[in-house]
Amino acid sequence: MPARQRGTKRGGFGLWLRRLVLFGLLIALLPLVLTVVYVIPQMRPVSTLMLADLVTGRGYQRQWLPIDQVAPVLRAGVIMSEDGQFCSHHGIDFAGLKTVIDKTMDGRTTRGASTIPMQAAKNLYLWPGRSFVRKALEAPLALWLDAVLPKKRLLEIYLNIAEWGPGIYGAEAAAQHHFGRSARELTRRQAALLAVALPNPIARNPARPSAVLNRLAALIERRIAQSGDYVDCVR
Repeated sequence: MPARQRGTKRGGFGLWLRRLVLFGLLIALLPLVLTVVYVIPQMRPVSTLMLADLVTGRGYQRQWLPIDQVAPVLRAGVIMSEDGQFCSHHGIDFAGLKTVIDKTMDGRTTRGASTIPMQAAKNLYLWPGRSFVRKALEAPLALWLDAVLPKKRLLEIYLNIAEWGPGIYGAEAAAQHHFGRSARELTRRQAALLAVALPNPIARNPARPSAVLNRLAALIERRIAQSGDYVDCVR
């Protein structure tokens, strides 16, 4: 093969490699840039699951509801159920993570230490399912979200992108779908049922709760009543 042809092929491969690297960098930077954009109150982010529903033609239900219009019992319920230290940590609950690791090492079953910023990062930028790769990406994104977004805005976004059933996203659509009323008007019991459904919204139906779900909701109702300083950052 002539030297000029070999040089041309190597040059073409190098060009495509540079383009691939540039594309990878742009994809990596996109969540960082979008997070800054999401500081703007008028922005209404969608989740990767919502985008997937659109692409596959399934569609989804979501009515954005500003945080100040979400019933305080739901704000408190989600925090007390999903991330009790939300107002005090900076994206990752390191104390909770240590407890989980210790219990796992001792062979005891325990719930994960995922925080609301971590779940928001997953919903906004990553994919569902369990993998070390996703968790490795989720942690720094959660720290970035918590550093850039005020706590109240971060919870607002989470409450408007969280999945509460097939094609049901956000607190308002969930309240309408499961209870036939706005998320502004939820009772403490209804808020608790929605909160405890979040870890597995496909299997857990707040409108038709199992005995286990009812017991969990009763626990969260008590925690809502005692939430106090735990939810000060979102009042």
